[in-house]
Amino acid sequence: MLPVAEIFGAIAVVFNFIGYRQSDINRYRVISAIALLSVSIHFFLLGAMAAGIGCMLACIRNIVATKYRGLTVLITFVTANLGFFFFELFWLDHSWTIIIAYASSLIFTVGSISLTSAKRIRQWFILAEILGLTYAIMVGSIFGTVFNITNLLSIFYTLYQDSTAEKKALAEKTVLPKE
Repeated sequence: MLPVAEIFGAIAVVFNFIGYRQSDINRYRVISAIALLSVSIHFFLLGAMAAGIGCMLACIRNIVATKYRGLTVLITFVTANLGFFFFELFWLDHSWTIIIAYASSLIFTVGSISLTSAKRIRQWFILAEILGLTYAIMVGSIFGTVFNITNLLSIFYTLYQDSTAEKKALAEKTVLPKE
């Protein structure tokens, strides 16, 4: 099962690498949903239920968020995340470490539904990616770890590119005319 899990992890890395480079927020959400579905399957195959559930909810959330982003959608997905968290923690008696996966999922949920700027989403997701990276390392997920590291590098690189472009555009606007 491990080789199959790693194949899904690799697919997730490729799609998310592409997704984080999108400037159109809905295109980002759709491509990211494919990556999230793949990484969800990856985590389920590894037995990391919290990450599998969180990523599956994120996949569904991203598709829904292309059309609907209101308070009702936000409450629905936050409630689903919390419901699965409490079910796993108290009913299935899973380790407290699942809080890391669900905290990451909640940060992604609030950002994906509430924010409309790709730049703001990238900034918001840094903490969620760090939490995801921590959990991936804890459960021994090779591609989960690569997935989160790649995502963080993509976020930082894209934010750097955007910042450079903004500074260049601002400099061009503020050049004084020659006398």
